[in-house]
Amino acid sequence: MRRMVGIKDVAKHAGVSVGTVSNVINRPDMVSEETRHRVLAVIDRLGYVRSESARQLRAGRSRIMALLVLDMGNPFFVDVARGAERAAREAGLRVMVCNSGQSPAEEADYLALFAEQRVRGVLLTPADATGENIDAFRRHHIPFVLVDRVARGATECSVSVDDVMGGALAARHLVDAGHRSLAYVSGPPGLNQVEDRREGALQVLAEAGLCPSALRELPTERLDVAAGRDAGARILGLADRPTAVFCANDLLALGVLQAMYAAGVRVPEDVAIVGYDDIEFAAAAVVPLTSVRQPAMTMGAMAAELLLEETESDAGPGHRHRRVVLTPELVVRRSSLAPR
Repeated sequence: MRRMVGIKDVAKHAGVSVGTVSNVINRPDMVSEETRHRVLAVIDRLGYVRSESARQLRAGRSRIMALLVLDMGNPFFVDVARGAERAAREAGLRVMVCNSGQSPAEEADYLALFAEQRVRGVLLTPADATGENIDAFRRHHIPFVLVDRVARGATECSVSVDDVMGGALAARHLVDAGHRSLAYVSGPPGLNQVEDRREGALQVLAEAGLCPSALRELPTERLDVAAGRDAGARILGLADRPTAVFCANDLLALGVLQAMYAAGVRVPEDVAIVGYDDIEFAAAAVVPLTSVRQPAMTMGAMAAELLLEETESDAGPGHRHRRVVLTPELVVRRSSLAPR
């Protein structure tokens, strides 16, 4: 196996000191033009690539920001990553995107990796509902910002959407259309977003004089299309089938829509469906999907900006942690437009 070319090799072939090579790379204005051209020619010929990790170790700070999300198969998190990457790039940083797969164990492994790599900071959508992973990560004193989750204390920043309002928007739209029996396809138990969206829906039902049992919850193990199809099959098997379905995200809603379509159940004439996130695929579904829109790119960008603000050298212990809560928006499409 060929040995990697090091800075000493460049210095030897160029006939200069290691310090001169370092200056050519990091402070080219301190080196004469003739020497600079000679060193750069050797770097190109040998294929030398500087060790960024070593440079960061000497400088005492990383140029890498980590982003750990629940599911990179969900276009919502893709947009969060795009927003974070844009803000990081403008600050001269790069983003390492990782996927916990909604697994607390995977999340713990990635957080340990981030600590080993001494990343600048972490943008995190937690998979562990107990908070144990976050508590363990705090010991490393690496700043982090919660994304799509509200910080419960004053020890970290967070950027989220008002999910209680979002759940209320979805339920009010369905109740105003005449629906009195709703299903809530909620995803895995314990996720704060899932619970907040249910709370908002229940508030609307109470305001309309309906009892909590008017909202039948169908938990799923995952937040993907396959889980939505399974939930749709369970809804089809109910003796007293709800006339409307509210889903905790659009992937679940698209799965429910597929199940209804395969069974010959008309959407929205027989069953209305509302999703959450307003991913790009929502508008392109066979029946365009009504959805509660989250500003995903804005969320990612703001989270990255908060992390950058906290990690600036002059921020110090005086940094004030903030909880940013964005406003959701209902986007009405054909999947919920048939009145009862």
